[in-house]
Amino acid sequence: MNKEIQRALITKFRKTIYSKVMNACEVYNLIQPNDKIAVCISGGKDSMLLAVCLQELKEHGSIPFDLIFISMNPGYNQENLDQIKVNASTLGIDIEFFDAPIFQYTKTLKENPCYLCARMRRGYLYNYAKKRGCNKIALGHHADDVIETTLLGLLYSNEITFMRPKLRSKNYEGIELIRPLYEVKEESIIHWKKYHELDFIACACPLQEDYQKDSSSKRNEIKQIIQDLKKYNKEVDECLFRSIHNLNLGTIVGCRKNDTKYDFNYIYEHEVEDDE
Repeated sequence: MNKEIQRALITKFRKTIYSKVMNACEVYNLIQPNDKIAVCISGGKDSMLLAVCLQELKEHGSIPFDLIFISMNPGYNQENLDQIKVNASTLGIDIEFFDAPIFQYTKTLKENPCYLCARMRRGYLYNYAKKRGCNKIALGHHADDVIETTLLGLLYSNEITFMRPKLRSKNYEGIELIRPLYEVKEESIIHWKKYHELDFIACACPLQEDYQKDSSSKRNEIKQIIQDLKKYNKEVDECLFRSIHNLNLGTIVGCRKNDTKYDFNYIYEHEVEDDE
């Protein structure tokens, strides 16, 4: 690993990034002895920082585990692919690349290409990680992703859904997905990137002008809503993050687990009454 970047992670960025990664790994039990973790590198700032953090944790943490760094090429142009390799070299990350012709397929679709792309990416990543003997894959989702996903479901999908810090794979037995950056704020990641004068690729999708950069996209709307709310409560994002850890089951009106729905009457009749 680049010594200067490694040193800064445990000094300048210890409070805002590295300590939060260590805390998430401990609180959510993300890493256990003898895990073999595939760190998924998209080429963006989040996954690159994730790789640096986990490499530092492997070298100096108290839990023994193995890492591999994998990067799927869904159809990047040569410029983006070269940029990923340059950044990997700068950060001292030894990446294994493999091809997956996802862009070739999704660019022919007229509806929901982003949704299908995400599902296909996940499948290729799980499959490659399993072939390499990994029992976990690590993704670079951060605290803002967690908050925004919750609000997206609440405001646009008629449900409250949470991005969890780890998940068991339904289709790949024995593999878990973990999110070590779960408590790290995006502004801290941006600060880290700018401090080291690093230039990462954004979305390299050939459809990005139609989908990813749409100023009216739902996720961009959510980002703006949060910024507007912070004018009245500067800690509103922290409140939202903490609230998903503090769901009061005694007040819910309805819920669903997988395909089974429980309406208010069912919940009311089966809950334990409080003593007055």
